[in-house]
Amino acid sequence: MNTPEISIIIPVYNSEEIIEELNNLLFRTLSNQISFEIIFVNDCSTDGSWQKITAISETYDDITGINLFKNSGQDNAILAGIRISKGNYCVVMDDDLQHLPTDILKLYNECKKGFDVCYANFITRKQNVIKQIGSNINGKIAEILVSKPKGIYLSPFKIIAKKTINEIIKFAGPYPYIDGIILTITNNITQIESEHQNRMSGKSNYTLSKSVDVFIKLFTGFSVIPLRIATYTGFLATLTGLCLSFKYLYDYFITKDFIEGWTTVVVLIIFFGGLILITLGIIGEYIGRIYLTLNNKPQYSISEIVRSKTNA
Repeated sequence: MNTPEISIIIPVYNSEEIIEELNNLLFRTLSNQISFEIIFVNDCSTDGSWQKITAISETYDDITGINLFKNSGQDNAILAGIRISKGNYCVVMDDDLQHLPTDILKLYNECKKGFDVCYANFITRKQNVIKQIGSNINGKIAEILVSKPKGIYLSPFKIIAKKTINEIIKFAGPYPYIDGIILTITNNITQIESEHQNRMSGKSNYTLSKSVDVFIKLFTGFSVIPLRIATYTGFLATLTGLCLSFKYLYDYFITKDFIEGWTTVVVLIIFFGGLILITLGIIGEYIGRIYLTLNNKPQYSISEIVRSKTNA
């Protein structure tokens, strides 16, 4: 096949009832408008999602389906799709029809103005409170750790230019975070306003643990700032302890004004003990990820790939 202008990457997890409608809507919207391919990445769904993807690939042109051996996480699944994409631009979108296919051309036209990435900034987010809070917190952390431009919403619905894609696929660590990788590559980023739809059916797969997972990826995967924070906090705690020591010695020998008992000792032990454990935890997270990277922990493992005849 000729090189498509855009590749649409869709990570899929337990969306058997939605995939066909999403695929149909994409074809109705984009056919005769722009050349495209669709890449569905099944992240080891427990329903019939893979069977649906296989059936779609037999009916429609320019479809590729990737089936992963085990659940690897959304960013890993996206990376699997990006690596086999052929388009000059890559669109990343969710599988739940909350992202409007009609906005793909808006993202494309804006990105073509010379930007490396264009995000969809949802006017109103149709998502649960936990997800909104998690997104806001991780957005603020991204501003500090990876210099995210202020005002940019790191939406899961975005388009990425080929030259940026070529840099993204070089990432070899076992814990990819696509937005984090993008922000370490470029700040030439923009966004457009987009409507966020209600999920077509079923319930969101987003949980508090996934928000924490994104937080940890950002915190330990793209910056040594957390280690520096631990170092500075250690110095501050040491200085605080030293000042308190002088105060207690002064009270004991000079003013004779001190309280008998172990309260102060216990409080200090709890404070500094907790501080030490937190610091060791941060260091341990870094060391654990280094260990897994050195042992070539795979980002994902592909069980099967199906393609339309025109996409073979």
